[in-house]
Amino acid sequence: MISLFSKFKKGFGKTAQKLLSAFGGIFGGIDAASLEVLEEALYSADFGVETATEILDAIKKAGNGHGEQAAAEIGAQVLTNTLDGAEGRINLDARPTVICLVGINGSGKTTTAAKLAHLFQEDGKKVLVGACDTFRAAANEQLEVWCQRLKIELVKSQQGADAAAVAYDAYQAAKNRGADVLILDTAGRLHNKETLMRELAKIKKVLQKHDSRLPHNSWLVLDGSIGANSIEQARTFHKEFGINGLILTKLDGTSRGGALVGIYRDMKIPIYFIGLGEQPDDLQPFSVEPYVQSIFYGKD
Repeated sequence: MISLFSKFKKGFGKTAQKLLSAFGGIFGGIDAASLEVLEEALYSADFGVETATEILDAIKKAGNGHGEQAAAEIGAQVLTNTLDGAEGRINLDARPTVICLVGINGSGKTTTAAKLAHLFQEDGKKVLVGACDTFRAAANEQLEVWCQRLKIELVKSQQGADAAAVAYDAYQAAKNRGADVLILDTAGRLHNKETLMRELAKIKKVLQKHDSRLPHNSWLVLDGSIGANSIEQARTFHKEFGINGLILTKLDGTSRGGALVGIYRDMKIPIYFIGLGEQPDDLQPFSVEPYVQSIFYGKD
């Protein structure tokens, strides 16, 4: 079994390489040149101005005589403090617990829905997936292939069907079949398109005919490789739909692994899962300690 630290280490390898190289310049002591290199590395890793400034200020405050390892430890502590409260902890008391995934096109919602279902299923939960992306031609087929591969039950309809009706039927099926978790995969939509955002509102309204608390979890799936640019997406979806959780995908292929810090810092919405690869078990619960360790030390 690969440890969580090892998965994070591999996934954030490009970001860690960038920072380790910069921290290596502090080996001979803190000076303006080494701090400039570190500042550039923190910015290019997409930590954002506030977090980068706090890390640099803390290192400068510690003064000279602190080499590479001490500087990395200071950075790690600043990051740990910044991410206080960032770990999402899901409550599965409701049966079924409903998780609605939203986001823009290409963020990885459909594969994330299947991987998330697989994760819960591996934990012994009965899971049902609702294919509410009735807009994209290949969405149902893509989700169906994943669900067949992972032996997950799927409720779907034809392309062009009413997405809210599919969500309603999926919830009814989840209740009738005694499911623990229902995951709804919605169509990707640009956050600045009002008509598409209204469709999300309709999905919520229809679900609430079953139960006013639905969906229990409204999670925004963000492409982590686009970095801090996703903050505006998060703000709009939160305003229109009421986001209470984040999933960041595609973090394994980017050197911008600091982006999740800026997103959490801006939104204060917990991060539940991160995507670190293509395989089903590469979707991992977000945990601050292995994230910080992998970013600043690049080792278990």
